[in-house]
Order: sequence, then structure tokens, then C-alpha cells
Amino acid sequence: MGAQELSSLLWKERELLELLTFKLEEEQLILTSGNTRWLQHATREVEQVVERLRSAGLGRTVEAAALAKEWGIDEDASLRDIAAKAPAGPWAEIFAGHLKALGELTMRIRELRDANDQFLRAAARSTQETVAGLAPDAGTYDSRGGTGLDAGARLFDKDL
Repeated sequence: MGAQELSSLLWKERELLELLTFKLEEEQLILTSGNTRWLQHATREVEQVVERLRSAGLGRTVEAAALAKEWGIDEDASLRDIAAKAPAGPWAEIFAGHLKALGELTMRIRELRDANDQFLRAAARSTQETVAGLAPDAGTYDSRGGTGLDAGARLFDKDL
């Protein structure tokens, strides 16, 4: 039953990776729309799926070690090793299919994560530039030795 249990866990992990892909694409749509009202919620949902993936990965690791031991393979064997050293029957092909699908999903997730990171960095830069443009230049002094803020305050005081 170890191979069947591991395969079931791998299916669940694949489903979670697909959900993570969806959540990252959702986050990207929010970022590219320019309306970041729901960004915090989308980011929280991504984090929740990542946490579920961590738990699923732990379960997979435990089950893979048990199956490797059952098949006479080193307990630290990777999924690739398990697929390569599976006994005669369908398990080599099944685990190779899981491995391929997991690799493709992981690659897509990396692409989305990197793109979202670039969008977030660009938004942060834009925000910093906007804020810097709103604040008076505090790094320069006027003819009286005051900063732009001091000069503005003096102008205001003159009006009183």
C-alpha cells in the first residue's frame, strides 16, 4: 500500500501547486490592474496555500522514506530515485509522471513569483518617487540657513 499512499499524496500536492498557480495569477491580475485594494487578501491566500504545501511536502517525505525502505532503496531517496528503482509494474511510469508534472508546475510558479516580484518592486519604486516628489527638498538650505520646511513655516508666520 505504500506506493498507492505516496501516489495519493503526490496528487494532493499537485492540486495544491495548481491552486498556488491560480492564486499567483490572481495576484498578478491585481498587480497589473493598478487597483491594489485586494492585494493584501490575495497575498494572504498565496501564503495559506504555501503553508498547506509545506505540510503536504512533509507528509510526502515521510511516505517516500517508508516506500523507499519497503523497496530496499535508501530512505533519503528522491522521487526521481524512487521512480527509477521501482519494481516491475506501473509504478515507475506513475511516479515519473508525477515528477514531470511537479517539475512543470514548479517552473510555472517560479515564473509567476518572479513576475509578481518585479511588479511589486516597480510599484514600490513608483510610490517612493511619488512620495519624494511631494515632500520639500529637506537636503538643501535657503539663504538664511533653513531648510525648505523652515522657509515655508516662516512664510506662513509672515502672513499672521
